Amino acid sequence: MHLVRYLAPQAAAPEVGVCRESHVTPLRGVDTVAELLRLPSVEFRERLEAPPETTPVPVSDVRLLPPIDGHTEVWAGGVTYERSRGARVAESNDGSIYEQIYDAARPELFFKAQPWRVVTDGEPVAIRSDSPLNVPEPELALVLNRDGEILGLTACNDMSSRSIEGDNPLYLPQAKIYNGSCGLATGIRPGWLVDDPTDLAIRMTIHRDGAQAWRGETSTGKLHRTLRELVTALFDGCDFPDGAVLATGTGIVPELNFTLRAGDRVDIAIDGVAELSNPVVRGREAMAWLVESLDKPELRRTPR
Repeated sequence: MHLVRYLAPQAAAPEVGVCRESHVTPLRGVDTVAELLRLPSVEFRERLEAPPETTPVPVSDVRLLPPIDGHTEVWAGGVTYERSRGARVAESNDGSIYEQIYDAARPELFFKAQPWRVVTDGEPVAIRSDSPLNVPEPELALVLNRDGEILGLTACNDMSSRSIEGDNPLYLPQAKIYNGSCGLATGIRPGWLVDDPTDLAIRMTIHRDGAQAWRGETSTGKLHRTLRELVTALFDGCDFPDGAVLATGTGIVPELNFTLRAGDRVDIAIDGVAELSNPVVRGREAMAWLVESLDKPELRRTPR
């Protein structure tokens, strides 16, 4: 079971439903995912598990959209795995700052994306045209309600311009926040269906010219901080009336001699949670359709 947003043929607006295997059942009376993220966890579960009131439709007949909307924000944690600390130290002109934050009392958290900037499975992610070193970062993402309860999980591709952040840590927003920098899987896996989110295998494969160019894997068991610690830090200073998505950091980072190219494809899989596949494009212009589809989701660039 996954919670999804989708566009049905001839529909005037996106709908919200529950996807089971190859069919989607609309959630009647629910117009947005944001509405569900305002609910306490008990009510959220009741809504998703309620007997269907309508006939399911084949998922092949609809266009799946990014799984968030409204005022839901995407945030991310950094340097939460030992591998991430090592990679940041290697790429930076001042690596000591990453060594300090790894063990600091306060975790590194940063804003990542508004819902309209998020892409989903099959849609392109982008690398900045002014950055020569760019990588995807596969991460477990927590879907949180307005009270900070973990309602579900999904997969995130936290695209990163390593050369920009490496020049100066203060450039982090430019390295992390740009058109096509955030991908989320189409579905939100309810939290109660995942036995142990702290013991999930995460895999990433990068394909180039029809062949495997890079592959890596890790486990959420290698997280340096607890999930609750990251959530508490996020909600300590902010309100999230429509909930939030919190990517928990990456333990998979390619070596410094590897960079993404336009035409690559990034495949991410988190066992029991979600899969996410995105072709890679370069530059702001290649993502101009995000603005065009802001009020017209039928213009989104998902290949069929």
